[in-house]
Amino acid sequence: MLTQKAKYALRALLYIAGKPPGSHPTIAEIAEQRHVPHKFLELILGELREAGLVTSRRGRNGGYALAQGSDRISVGTVVRLMDGPLAPISCASLTAYRRCADCENEATCAIRLVMRQVRDATAAILDRTMLSTLASETESLLPAIGERP
Repeated sequence: MLTQKAKYALRALLYIAGKPPGSHPTIAEIAEQRHVPHKFLELILGELREAGLVTSRRGRNGGYALAQGSDRISVGTVVRLMDGPLAPISCASLTAYRRCADCENEATCAIRLVMRQVRDATAAILDRTMLSTLASETESLLPAIGERP
């Protein structure tokens, strides 16, 4: 399940990605526009900065910008950074594998096998979906559902 932290990170990144090149929205602006608690957003943007997904600039014209194009940042990267491994159980994880204590035979465990498929399908979708794609799909859907950006 996607945590609130990951949702807030994606909201913030999409907001930043939607700004004109050279602009640097502030934490206050992002928090207000995307309905994210200011203090929580500070922590999230700090993690995104440390991971090299955003840059920050101090001062009068300070704020945040994407460190690379929105077409190079996958949703999967952001979700893993905020929430950790995608696998629903540890024995199905590629990055945080841990054998289940009660498993008799991992190679034939039906639960593990189906959870690997869930993990692989989730990763395939999230890793091929870039912020730019998510932003353009959202923008094109808004008029159809009667909402404004």
